Amino acid sequence: MAIGQALAEARHRAGLTVTQVSERTRIRETIIRAVEDDDYSTCGGDFYARGNIRSIARVVGTDPEPLIREYDAIHRAPGALSAVSMAELLATSEQAPERRRPDPPAARGRVAAERTSAGRAASERAAAAGAAAWHWLSAAGDLVVVAFTTVRLWLSRSAAGQGAASASSAVLSAAGQGAASASSAVRRHLNWVVVLGVALAVALGFGVYRFLVSPQQTAVTASTASGHAAGGHDATHARPNPASKAGQAAVAPSPAAVVPSPAAAAPAQRLAPVSVTAFGPGGGDNPQLAQQAVGDQPGNGWRTDWYSTARFGNLYPGTGLLLDMGRAVTLTAAQIALGQVRGASLQVRVGAAPTLADLRSVAHATDTGGVVRLRLARPVSGRFVLIWFTRLPPDPAGTFQVEVWNVRLAGRA
Repeated sequence: MAIGQALAEARHRAGLTVTQVSERTRIRETIIRAVEDDDYSTCGGDFYARGNIRSIARVVGTDPEPLIREYDAIHRAPGALSAVSMAELLATSEQAPERRRPDPPAARGRVAAERTSAGRAASERAAAAGAAAWHWLSAAGDLVVVAFTTVRLWLSRSAAGQGAASASSAVLSAAGQGAASASSAVRRHLNWVVVLGVALAVALGFGVYRFLVSPQQTAVTASTASGHAAGGHDATHARPNPASKAGQAAVAPSPAAVVPSPAAAAPAQRLAPVSVTAFGPGGGDNPQLAQQAVGDQPGNGWRTDWYSTARFGNLYPGTGLLLDMGRAVTLTAAQIALGQVRGASLQVRVGAAPTLADLRSVAHATDTGGVVRLRLARPVSGRFVLIWFTRLPPDPAGTFQVEVWNVRLAGRA
């Protein structure tokens, strides 16, 4: 008798439903039905499949050991990944062929060349900008020196004039008065020279400041940064990410895209979804409760299934809720109410099609809880909005689960 058939018959004899077995074993109903159909693809590997068989067998009152032996003989895959004990893992690892990490010297050479070229170009532009700035600063400094020299000369002449006036006789009083008048005229002339010199120095200083913060200098800095970005590489992201490509394309918008339209200036309003559905592998978690996520009652919202780890027991990349707005809308902000225990990580993804690849991430929060308020850096348009959880917080039972309610979206229809 097959494993699934034996478990199903034992469950019927025990008078239990699939829902009751799920509540007692904490295994999802979809997985229990798949095991009873001898389908173990949803278990996530031999280790979890054997654990599920053992847990279900104990609840329905049958001996799990014969079923485990039958599973090992028929379904268990060879190799280290299917090992269920440390001894098995060491034995299979010793028999496995040695793997060598690739060593791409040509790729490293190209990266080094790109870094060198980008750095050289950035250095040349920075040197040119520095030389021009130094020329302007030198001219301003010379003008300031001339102004101070003029002031010192005027002071020395004024002192000499005062000494000569005190030593003159009464016979030359008329001549002294004429000299004093001439000295006053010269003083006014020198005052104007000083004022003009200071004004020119201020103007040159302002010109130097404008030059240093001009777009040419900004372009040098941006070019240097892009040179570092082009020369680096990240080995942890080997697979293409459509969301990342969309984000890179949005870095350099066209001039027409930067100009705000009249619609962009309109105030944001609350956006009501047409429908809310569970989204994830196998149809998502608790699809019958998905619509309750937009309600405002804590304890009566949508919740995920429970998992043995915060990363969904290493079975799935994530789980979430898909909100269909009925038509394309422009999203500017989102509010999501979670439980008070921190530890959840989530993304808000927007797109025109209800697939993960077509829904790009526009906002995110990590290690969060309570009421999460997210404001987008820039408005994003799309028909579908996905609240996608990539990490779950712990629950009182020692497992990991999150409850969601009071989901609110703001933007423009």
